[in-house]
Amino acid sequence: MLNKRTIIIIGAGVTGLSTAYRLAKKKAGKIIVFDKRKTGDGSSSRAAGIITGLLWSKTGIEARKVALRLFRELSSELNGYRFQDVGTLNLLDQQSWEQRKLLLPLYEQCGAPFEILTEKEMRTRWTDLCPSGELVGLFDPLGGYSEPEDYLAALKMACIKLGVDIREEEPVKDFVLRSGSIAGIITERGLIEADAVISTVYGWTNVLFSRLGLKLPVKTVVHQRYVTEPLKKMIHIPAVNADPFYGYCRPAAGGRLLFGIETSEREEWRVSDMDFRIDDLLRSPDPRYTETVLKEKIRDNFSSYFPPIKDLRWESSKTGLLTFSMDGEPILGPVAEVPGLFVGVAFHSGGFAYNPVSGLLLAELATEGKTSVNIDAFSPSRFSNEQTEKYLAETVQQKNVAKRRH
Repeated sequence: MLNKRTIIIIGAGVTGLSTAYRLAKKKAGKIIVFDKRKTGDGSSSRAAGIITGLLWSKTGIEARKVALRLFRELSSELNGYRFQDVGTLNLLDQQSWEQRKLLLPLYEQCGAPFEILTEKEMRTRWTDLCPSGELVGLFDPLGGYSEPEDYLAALKMACIKLGVDIREEEPVKDFVLRSGSIAGIITERGLIEADAVISTVYGWTNVLFSRLGLKLPVKTVVHQRYVTEPLKKMIHIPAVNADPFYGYCRPAAGGRLLFGIETSEREEWRVSDMDFRIDDLLRSPDPRYTETVLKEKIRDNFSSYFPPIKDLRWESSKTGLLTFSMDGEPILGPVAEVPGLFVGVAFHSGGFAYNPVSGLLLAELATEGKTSVNIDAFSPSRFSNEQTEKYLAETVQQKNVAKRRH
């Protein structure tokens, strides 16, 4: 019977917890989540939390439509969490606009609402913004943001109330196979048998999968974001994906603002072992990418578009990792070589934005073997071994990964 099954999830970030939440609501059996550290200790607690439905592929758009709906539903389901539906403004220069406008018919076909805004229209709607006449605004009225800390705490508590067994600081050491199929995992406590295992560990994926002799074409890059002190004057802006300024910004809790900055010349960061911790990124920093340098870069990049930034003071910072696949699309689905193993990884800079729907899809796969959204385009099997080996062998700079923001 379905409710007698045991399903193990590796990784207690937003994707892992969302998967556990959906499985528990389905009464799918015993759900155990393992993490080598605390809940959300990886990139989830360091996310920007911005979401837009205006993506680059039909599959991505359809999946994000579901995510946007679920974020709003979760605002009433989770105690202490609320989706901030301020909309998301995607700023584009003329070159990127020429590429993006080719997707407008697809947005219309998929029922993803949007508005095209001129410089004057953006200034009128958000008087604190000062875009130049060369910029085009592609506004997603359904977009917005979440505060990761609030979301993680609320989602974790909801999982526990539903009976999910969350085991923090218990790293997974290996997989157990029987006749080539998943039979469980091994931790310091020994063997835990399972009918299905779902991996959601992002930057650690290939290190973990090496136990099975598997590889996925995933690159990991460093990501940093900064939050200001509370503002003296309330500023009203949407969440903004500002590619021409190599970053993003949004309102933040307590009358603050959050900014993220891209370090396009920095090479990928290779996670080489499971003992790697995100905090290791802060040790022996490259002098080109210290907090002082990057904070000034944010001021320089954003000052022409958002003049108030000149007088803002910084309060906190967080550094994390983003994972990108070879083609920029997520990798989500069953691992064909190992029946019973599923993976959800490589959500570009939108892992937080995808998480309600990625959790739903992984839960559907583990219980029903099919999904409510066609995700063939996300299949781990879409890459050949030769493509994967070639991609992983080369070292790339951040500017050369398939850029996808939120």
